[in-house]
Amino acid sequence: MKKLIFQGLISLVLFFACWYLLSQVQWLKIFKVERLANKTEEKVGDMIWSAIKASDQVVYDKVVTGCVDSIFAHICQANNIDVDDIHIHVMMDEEVNAFALPDGHLIVNTGLIKASKDEAALAGVMAHELAHIQKGHVMKKLIKEMGLSTVLTMTSGGAGSEVLKEMLSHISSSAYDRTLEKEADIQACDYLIKAQVDPNAFADFLYNLGSEDAAAAYLNWISTHPDSRERGEYILEYSKGKFKDSKKIVSKSAWENMFHNLGHEVTD
Repeated sequence: MKKLIFQGLISLVLFFACWYLLSQVQWLKIFKVERLANKTEEKVGDMIWSAIKASDQVVYDKVVTGCVDSIFAHICQANNIDVDDIHIHVMMDEEVNAFALPDGHLIVNTGLIKASKDEAALAGVMAHELAHIQKGHVMKKLIKEMGLSTVLTMTSGGAGSEVLKEMLSHISSSAYDRTLEKEADIQACDYLIKAQVDPNAFADFLYNLGSEDAAAAYLNWISTHPDSRERGEYILEYSKGKFKDSKKIVSKSAWENMFHNLGHEVTD
């Protein structure tokens, strides 16, 4: 009986100790910091996107954007991601590249589309960038490379166009660290598997980029995504036995029409 009473007293003491500690946490301040961070990301994303949009490189062709949107929406829906939270844009740029901006903007270059042998390869790259967005990697990278004070100065109107250009350069032309890159690759595999898209196509895309033949044509992607062949190999290893059935997202005619409107022939 005494043992039970003693255990009860210990439990009661632990309960009140936990309650006291939690009561000392300034939850209101935490929520305010989170709201401030979200607002900062939204401002940075809007400012960078406005600068890009003013460059007259945005593709508005509905055949092209419709095909890209269909592939991306399929990935989001299969993974319970609100597609309205992501703003996907196609840019007329021959560099084989896709990159994420703060606040859920995802840029896909026409050069990447042309380099994709099929919808699964393109889906893989977009899934990778989506993972960077969903895991909050974009702002982490920006703050690490430019400093928090620079980012905050920009949102308060104290930074000029040169700082904006530098931010865009960091986001589009410099690599994430290896840990974040691998995290995004693995998350992309999970996205693709749930969406019934073969992750092997993404692995092949990366592996082929690491070949000597691809080095000249895809120099920008290789410089911003190092160790492409190694990444392709661990994606194959990770997805082994996890993928079963593939699902066609866009029709063959839609895929071919997109390439036609980009002035490029579909390759087998």
